This record gives sequence, C-alpha cells and structure tokens, in this order.
Amino acid sequence: MPLSSANKIRLSWAALGAAGLALLLLLAPMLMPFLVALTLAYALHPAVDRLVRCRVPRALGAALALLLLRGALAAVGSLIVSVVQQTVPQLRQQVPVLLTHVGTWLDALSARVGIRGAVDLDALRQALTRMLAGDPQHWSAQLLSSARSGGGLLLNWTANLLLIPVVTFYLLLDWDALMRRAFDLVPLPRRASLRALLGECDTVLARYLRGQLVVMLILAVFYSAGLAVAGLQLALPIGVFTGLAVCVPFVGFGVGLVLALLAGALQFQSVYALGAVALVYGVGQVIESWWLTPRLLGSHLGLHPLLVIFLLLAFGSVFGFVGVLLALPAGALLLVLARRGVSWYRSSALFLGDSGA
Repeated sequence: MPLSSANKIRLSWAALGAAGLALLLLLAPMLMPFLVALTLAYALHPAVDRLVRCRVPRALGAALALLLLRGALAAVGSLIVSVVQQTVPQLRQQVPVLLTHVGTWLDALSARVGIRGAVDLDALRQALTRMLAGDPQHWSAQLLSSARSGGGLLLNWTANLLLIPVVTFYLLLDWDALMRRAFDLVPLPRRASLRALLGECDTVLARYLRGQLVVMLILAVFYSAGLAVAGLQLALPIGVFTGLAVCVPFVGFGVGLVLALLAGALQFQSVYALGAVALVYGVGQVIESWWLTPRLLGSHLGLHPLLVIFLLLAFGSVFGFVGVLLALPAGALLLVLARRGVSWYRSSALFLGDSGA
C-alpha cells in the first residue's frame, strides 16, 4: 500500500527525531557541558537583556551575570565547607563519648530483658577514633592518591568546569541571533504552531524557575530560624544548605535532614535533638508541599512523585549529577509537550474513530 505524501512527511520527521535521540544518547558525556551552558544562558539572558536596555554593553552584562552566578555558587560551597569544618572536630571529640553512652544503654536494656552477655563497642570506638584523629597531611596524601587513580575523571570534570562558563558567555552574546537563525529553519506552515508551543514552554519554565527560587529562599530562612530556635549551633549553614538543596527533590531534603540529625546528636547527645530536628523538618515539608509549591509553582505544574523519581533516575543515568539538577526543569517542558500530544490525540481520527468522520 503506497504511502500518502502527508504520511511520508510524518515518517520523515519521526525518523529524524529517532536519529536525534540516538545521537543525543551517544554523545551525552560530551554534550553535558553544552547542555548546562544552554540552560544557564536561558536562565541568565533576561537579566542580560535588561542590562543592555540600560545601555550596558552586552559583553559586560554577560560577564556580570556570570560573576553573580559564580558568587552564589561560591557562597553555597562555603556553607558546605563550614559545615564540614565544624562537624569533623565534634565527631572527633564526641563520637567516642556517644558510643560509650550507647553501649551503656544497650547493656542496661539487655539486662532488663534477660539477654546475657554485654555489648562491647570498644573496637568500633577505637577504629572511629583512629580514623577521625588522622592528621590533615595524611588526608591530603590519600586525596592526592585518589586523584591520581581517577585522573581521567578529574581531568574531565576540570575541563567541564572551565568550558561551561566560556560556552555560556558566548551563548549570552549571541542569544537573540542564534534563536532567530534556528527559527528560520522551521518550515513555514509549522511556524505559527511552533511559536505558540515555544511561548507556552517559555512561560511554564520561567514560572517554574522563579517559583522554585522563591521556594528555596523561603525554606532557607525557615530551616535556619527553626534550627536556631531549637538551639543548634550549625543552624545557619545547615538551614541555608537545606533550603537551597530542595531544588533536587528527595535528595536535597534527605541530605539536609541527615546533617541536622548528625549535628544535633553530637551537640545535645539526647533524644531532644532527634525530636527537635524531626519537628522542624516535618513542619518545613508540610509548608513546602501544602502551601509554597501550590501557591508559587501552581498546581498545574505539579509532577507526580513517581514521575519525579523516574526523571531523576533517567537524567542522572544519562547526564550524571548535572542531569539530576536538570531533571525537574526538563520535566516541566515534557509536561507541556505531553499536554499538546494528548490534545492532538483526542482530536485525531485514531481516537474519534467513526464519530470523527
């Protein structure tokens, strides 16, 4: 049965899409810095356009935007370093004492229930003490040895970190021209529908990014204040880190919760730490799920938790850790495309059948 011209065109576009997807999967490691740079350029180009309207040269505006982004990332990195620097000495001093208390409690519990034999945690306590008491020179030698063994991976990460700002800068310089040239390649009959689709995607993604940024800032303030009221010494760095890390669902919240529980257990060495941290993080999760996300992101942007897990695993397996960061923005775009596809399917002859005729 010969194919009509319309079906031939559809098959051609389907073949091109399949070939593009295969090429994307094949070149995923090499395309990762360009994908990150494209995402950063999309997020930063409105700010650069505003600077250009204020008569700031575009090259200077792009450089300023990248410097501000670098400062924000450096601030987050300093928070992580601050938590590590203040937690490791506490681990060194208080973990042996904490293990002694745990051993005493286990001995009393075993005697109460009639179990013979004592619980000996001396070996574990001595091993942890030796590990945490290592001098910085020994740790530096181990880190250097690990870097030598994984030299290829380290070199790859270093090259990407140097390449991403350069590619982002050039994309910001030529953003409007690149978008115009790409749109000129679209077939004339499809330009109106594509312009409407791109406008919807831009609106959804911009709303998502702005709403997510506000959610992160509000939660950073809430967790910092809540942990400070609970008396945690590391309330500010852990609270800010947790608020900023909620951009990665489940992972960011889980890491922040573990850090807060560890810091609370080392500081208070009582059940109060567990209860206080659980209360603060439980209230924060309720506020985020039932008030902040529906109000600032919109219920129509909500993704099912199972879909979120799938996106995190899929993008993480293809693009690594950067893919985990890009999973939710990509999910918002895929949601728009899925709505368009469902709308087209419901109006097609395949769905309507005889009633469509």
